[in-house]
Amino acid sequence: MPWSGIRPAPVVLVTGPEAFLADRAVGALRDLLVGEDPALEIHDLEADQYAPGLLATLASPSLFGEPRLVRVTNVEKCTDAFITETIAYLEGPADDVTLVLRHGGGMRGKKLLDTIRSGVGGGVEVQCDELKRDTDRVDFVNAEFRAARRKIAPSAVRTLVAAFADDLAELAAACRQLLADSADEITDKVVDKYYGGRVETNAFKVADIALAGRSAPAIVELRHALATGEAPVPIVAAFASKIRTMAKVSGFRGSSGQAASALGMAPWQVQRAQRDVAGWSEAGLANAILSIAAADTAVKGGSRDAHYALEVMVRTIARRGEDR
Repeated sequence: MPWSGIRPAPVVLVTGPEAFLADRAVGALRDLLVGEDPALEIHDLEADQYAPGLLATLASPSLFGEPRLVRVTNVEKCTDAFITETIAYLEGPADDVTLVLRHGGGMRGKKLLDTIRSGVGGGVEVQCDELKRDTDRVDFVNAEFRAARRKIAPSAVRTLVAAFADDLAELAAACRQLLADSADEITDKVVDKYYGGRVETNAFKVADIALAGRSAPAIVELRHALATGEAPVPIVAAFASKIRTMAKVSGFRGSSGQAASALGMAPWQVQRAQRDVAGWSEAGLANAILSIAAADTAVKGGSRDAHYALEVMVRTIARRGEDR
């Protein structure tokens, strides 16, 4: 089930690399259990530091019969003893105990995970995958406002997603801040009120200016972004995201609606990419991709002057990848 659908069960396996969604899901489960019984006891374990016999001790009947929530982290690095004892526990889970296992990914503990997935112990699995696509993040923001029964303009959603493209926790925090505003509907103006500075110097804005062919203004915006704390790596990532989308769209034959469905993007993303890629040649796109790869290497330690590498990338994009 998705993270938002978490529900009580004897064993709850929370998988996937997105730590923020995992924390959100486990927190929601705790709130559900506390709502059922405020006397809930909560215990936390680290599977990579597990001492033999500890699970049996925590799951044994309590003196006053309070329900218990046992949260286990780092299952992807668990000890052999934890695997053995937890599989044995699944044969007869304790009454009034909810065991939550957080597994961030990898093959460690696969036997345990397979046992839970087979149905032993009455467990459920909650998947917390990364929200890699803009459409997923747009859906996330809309769900946040829908849950709070508040309205947000589609353009404001897009602005938020662009401004916080690299950190889901920050995006969620921004949503909470906007939900505290008294406006009837969250518009671009309201978003600008709180995050105008970030939006204005956001990596995606630098990319947009460069894609418009405005080399000098893009360099100015790049330097301003760096001076105000924007990290080089997200800037390269923003350019990579834009050019990658353009390359996908350029090679697709069909309507924007068909492209959106086939490429897993929103129609507005396809339409924007189509506008951005107009006038680009295949060679230009290839050169742009190479310049982004070179900048990526530079900002991750491959060059002593990462800022210069960024400027070269920006100029290349602004020239549509052409040598002129």
